[in-house]
Amino acid sequence: MATLLHIDSSAFPGEASSSRSVATAFRKAWEEQHPGGTVIYRDVAANPVPHITADAWSAGYVAPSERTPEQSAAFAARVKLIEELEQADAILIGAPMYNYSIPSTLKAWLDNVLLLGRTAGETPSAQGTPVVVVASRGGSYALGTPREGYEFVQNYLEAVLEGTLGLDLDFIVPELTMAPRNPAMSELVPLYEASRERAFEDAATKAKELAERLAA
Repeated sequence: MATLLHIDSSAFPGEASSSRSVATAFRKAWEEQHPGGTVIYRDVAANPVPHITADAWSAGYVAPSERTPEQSAAFAARVKLIEELEQADAILIGAPMYNYSIPSTLKAWLDNVLLLGRTAGETPSAQGTPVVVVASRGGSYALGTPREGYEFVQNYLEAVLEGTLGLDLDFIVPELTMAPRNPAMSELVPLYEASRERAFEDAATKAKELAERLAA
């Protein structure tokens, strides 16, 4: 049965987080299709992975026999994350927009799993693995909006996940999530509600389609 790697990075718990809520809907639909499957779950907000260090970085370019004890320990932690990525048949990532970019905890995970000569390079080890990113945001940064130039989540993740790791990338984008909480955005509540409904529908649909694709 298929293995799903699920990464959450929102600082907010449960239904207080749009990215978590939509990702949970995706995972539920996925598990309905794969009742005997495996889910590897990492909440990098609740349990952060180490930010990349000089030892963890340099160890990737040193022969195992020549690594210092500090390099060996730091690299072992990276390898565990990399192996989770490599064994996944599909990947689900919750990536809320914080200050126009992804949470630092998610960036730390990416810095750890990106290893030139293994997960990155001419033949990335997880190349072709489908990844669905729930990229929630409090406003709208879509093409044609006043803040389209501040969209650094999808652009960045396209470069890293698709361009560098070679993954098969798809996005679900719940937007305007601050509208119900910000009086200045009250007129945007109907657009938020439509976006939220569409995101949940996309999550269920994409999970089922991906399950069928992997089973074929």
